[in-house]
Amino acid sequence: MTLSGDSPSELLFAPSLDRLDVLLIEDDDDDALIVEELLAESPLAARLLRARTIQEGLEALPGSIDCVLLDLMLPDVVGLDAVKRLRATFPPMAVIVLTGLDDEAAGEAAVDAGAQDYLVKGNVDSRLLARAIRYAVSRRHAEDVQQQLRVAEIQADENARLERGLVPHPIVRDPSLWIASSYLPGRRRALLGGDFYDAVETVDGCLHVIVGDVAGRGPDEAALGAGLRIAWRALILAETAGDVVLRTLQQMIEHERQESRTFATLCTLEIRPRQHALCLRRAGHPSPVLIDGSSITSLPLDRGGPPIGMFAESEWLTSEFELPTHWSILLYTDGIIEGSDGASDRLGEDGLRHLIAEYVEHEPGWRQRPHDLLRQLVTRTTELNGEELSDDAAMLLVGSREPPAVGG
Repeated sequence: MTLSGDSPSELLFAPSLDRLDVLLIEDDDDDALIVEELLAESPLAARLLRARTIQEGLEALPGSIDCVLLDLMLPDVVGLDAVKRLRATFPPMAVIVLTGLDDEAAGEAAVDAGAQDYLVKGNVDSRLLARAIRYAVSRRHAEDVQQQLRVAEIQADENARLERGLVPHPIVRDPSLWIASSYLPGRRRALLGGDFYDAVETVDGCLHVIVGDVAGRGPDEAALGAGLRIAWRALILAETAGDVVLRTLQQMIEHERQESRTFATLCTLEIRPRQHALCLRRAGHPSPVLIDGSSITSLPLDRGGPPIGMFAESEWLTSEFELPTHWSILLYTDGIIEGSDGASDRLGEDGLRHLIAEYVEHEPGWRQRPHDLLRQLVTRTTELNGEELSDDAAMLLVGSREPPAVGG
């Protein structure tokens, strides 16, 4: 064994447990020798380094040190100041204080000041020393984990509050209309993904609806999707023409996206309930599903345009339809149809229409509880897929209310 007054010395012991690096800050050679011998006799596999002053010990840290054995009577610092300096410089370090026989109260005060434990010189054997070191390292690690969990919980809570603030609140005043929505983010522990939806009724009685999907599923895509939705709502409330809306969203995604290849698909509807008229614009997005009694059909796909952000110069054609008397329309993102159909193929639009028809047939009064249809679609698509859906999945279901029955 060698001790060095100029630099920390190393002592290697045959490993019998996980190896730990221990720094002894002790100016008394006799006390240091006792610690070395106790460690040599203990079941702990340890490498011991020695420093004579607090300054010398601080210069040796952090390195690979797992635990510090700290004497409270050093040439350059005395008492709790040694603990405070060590904790202030290296907060994550596990610290065990060494006290004299007549100064046990100082050890207790050191623990209050941030040390993990204290040992009284002369009352320590090899097993007690080894156990104290292992427990101190474990406690310090547990404290670090708890601190990281607290930070993660605070960040998650802040993110959740932020995401809740970005979740849309549809503006629909017409009592003859109803609306239901469902949103499943593909990211774990997230409320918001790259998919987005919204619905706004303007003063002229027209119901404007949008569903969109930003390519990708990370936080950048979620932020971009929220930005596109908010921009769309502002444009609609400003009574901007539909073709101008899409061109403006195209410009926005070109300037706001983090990656030059990011694009978004979307589908917008302008519904005029009193005229039973529908105006549809699609930008590379799946076509909505029209539910008319037991008839389940996708609106024609012959008109539309590319996703926004995919090409610099794009046009999106308009399709106009006449709505049935009691209509319902489901808009959705492709996350709900990209899973398995329960056999060996993708569920797809045909599979989705089949699931809707299946539910409508068995629940003729479903229009009174439209959210139940969306919940059933999520349940059935997940069951068929055999696991949770991996992509964001947004659904927006809008419809007209049937007039109350006239009873006698």
